[in-house]
Amino acid sequence: MPQLTYVPAEAPLIELGTLADGVAVVAEPIEVAGGVAWRPALNAALTLAVPTAAVCFLMATMGEALAFFWMIGAAALAVMLYRKRTRIRTLPAGAGARIGLITGMLASWVMLAITGISVWGQRFLFHQGGQMDADWNDLVEKNLQLWQQTYVQMGMASATAAQSGAITKNWMLSPEGHAGAVFFNFVFSAGLLTLFAVLGGALSARLANSGRGPVA
Repeated sequence: MPQLTYVPAEAPLIELGTLADGVAVVAEPIEVAGGVAWRPALNAALTLAVPTAAVCFLMATMGEALAFFWMIGAAALAVMLYRKRTRIRTLPAGAGARIGLITGMLASWVMLAITGISVWGQRFLFHQGGQMDADWNDLVEKNLQLWQQTYVQMGMASATAAQSGAITKNWMLSPEGHAGAVFFNFVFSAGLLTLFAVLGGALSARLANSGRGPVA
């Protein structure tokens, strides 16, 4: 699991052509950085968080797998942007994973906010609550049928499986159960997106270092 480390003091980044005391200074790239300078890292993550969340939201309507792959690419872009701004040539994979973690968390939170606003708009502004509830009822029915068949195959009596299914159905169709299931699905999706972002950040740093030798 990647660990967050705090860099108490950050050296000011000097861009090419910057004047220092009236003399043009050319900043030399840093060969290897062990930690993460969080100010440029957060800037890179914030730059990509909103567009990444918007694209993931749109892709999720076509297929959740597309959103996961896009999150990998977004985290990789955040690491590349961080390396460009800090002029670091070699970044450890662990540092890339940490930048990906921050990118994934920010993008996931923004995506959850967009999804929540979208659900609220569909139900209250466009008056699609009836259709949404009907779709939820159909989904619950299909899942309960599969669960009951699985329980029976595992040796549970049919009557017991039917009774357990009825209790689960009543809870899932209640307002509390519906809201809890949707909230759990949102949190689970956000966790997966963040995990893929960590992977994308680590892979981006590792691939960028491949030509300069492995860095732990």
